[in-house]
Amino acid sequence: MSFAASKLRSAVAIVASALLAQTPPMFAASHREAPITALDQKADITDWYAFVSPEHTDRVIFILNVDPFLEPSNGPNYFPFDPGILYEMKIDNNHDGVPDITFQFRFQTQIQNPGVFTGFVGNLAGFPGITALNGDGSQGFSLRQTYNVTMVTSAGSQSLSDDQNLYAVPTNVGPRTMPNYPALRSQGIYTLYNGIRVFAGTVADPFFIDLGGFFDSLNLRKAAPAPVLNALVDGDDHNNYAPNALAGFNVNSIVLEVPITMLTSDGMIHPAGAKQAVIGSYATTSRQKTTVIGEAGRGGWTQVQRMGNPLINEAIIGTGAKDTFSMDLPINDGQFANFLLNPLVPQILATLGVPVPPAPRVDLLPLVQYMAPICPGCAAADAGPVADLLRLNTGIAVTPTSSQKRLGFIAGDSAGFPNGRRLGDDVFDIAVRVLEGILVSPTKYGIPLGDGVNISNSSIGGVFPFIGPAYSGRDSVHLGPGQTGCPIQPNGICPDN
Repeated sequence: MSFAASKLRSAVAIVASALLAQTPPMFAASHREAPITALDQKADITDWYAFVSPEHTDRVIFILNVDPFLEPSNGPNYFPFDPGILYEMKIDNNHDGVPDITFQFRFQTQIQNPGVFTGFVGNLAGFPGITALNGDGSQGFSLRQTYNVTMVTSAGSQSLSDDQNLYAVPTNVGPRTMPNYPALRSQGIYTLYNGIRVFAGTVADPFFIDLGGFFDSLNLRKAAPAPVLNALVDGDDHNNYAPNALAGFNVNSIVLEVPITMLTSDGMIHPAGAKQAVIGSYATTSRQKTTVIGEAGRGGWTQVQRMGNPLINEAIIGTGAKDTFSMDLPINDGQFANFLLNPLVPQILATLGVPVPPAPRVDLLPLVQYMAPICPGCAAADAGPVADLLRLNTGIAVTPTSSQKRLGFIAGDSAGFPNGRRLGDDVFDIAVRVLEGILVSPTKYGIPLGDGVNISNSSIGGVFPFIGPAYSGRDSVHLGPGQTGCPIQPNGICPDN
């Protein structure tokens, strides 16, 4: 079905005020999407990823990113994890919406040189360059963090650290302080109990989106072209046609690699057609009930935020319910069913002339229940409760990195979002098209909506920890409108209109 982009753009101004009044940022993953996390940035989960490892296809990669928009040069203390936060990755493997396996992470801060004015110093004042996380070459750490990893199941709690000291990788301060940052970062990869691998540290934010254009009342770049992409842009999985607002910003990341046999309900690896191959996952951040900055917390843990799909809280849950959603459990998500079955965003798209399916939107249920196409082996009795979990079919074959499609499942790449989520999946474009109705009919509801930002600026790799290293505090720059970063555009300059 053809659609006039000019019609959509002219209609945007008419409904933009209603859009912004009724719902907050819609497709910006989880960068400060709820009121509570706008006030507690350290506990803000920016993104949650789960995918079968392309390096070891018998393992799953979980990535929990927190603390958004970290300016690489923002010293002197930079970006430590918060020792007052309990970071958790939770897995449901029997389809009841309740975690069966939880991986917990707690951080501790060490001040080694209390008289030094900055967290890191190297090749200055008698301090050698920082070339090691511990021992010789680590003298320049004034602020250093260690952490522990614990697995919790019905059988109890088990430390996974194997008596190792696990050091968080600091941000990349610059070449004088850290003369070989890639080598320093590689020391932060640890092998734990039963072959589990872990990495924690500051990284280049892998998320990608034209935030500026989106938040300016949907004033996306016409030169991209957006919001209706032409065939050239829509089919390009390797270039950006609009500026990525996250380019140049860092984020804190915890990456965990776990054997599939430790995740499934029966400890086995299953083919894609078996219901046991499918797991659900989400991440949480929690604080103790009484928390005073700079002091140890008291009381039990209270959840601050959770994230499963990079779509539900951002694009579907209303503003008045966002904090409740953030702090509640997935098993209780039935209370939010009306948001899912008749979401606001498609109603707004309809006012712009975009064809959308009528409510109730049962096509969105695979995001919150165990059912086809993510779980083709699941019968109606296996669907489980409505629960926002990022569901991953561990039996679906991994797509080689060179062949991955940014639009994931809806582009025929069944190893991509919403079957789990990989670092290169374009969840902005996927999310808006899912809400548009592409799962109902890609021809009837298949207008190629998007923002023209197709790839991450983080150097996503094919080996653990997969996510790109932190941008340099001394030498990094942000890419924006009127600057380089869009190689297919004239002179490689990202459009400002």
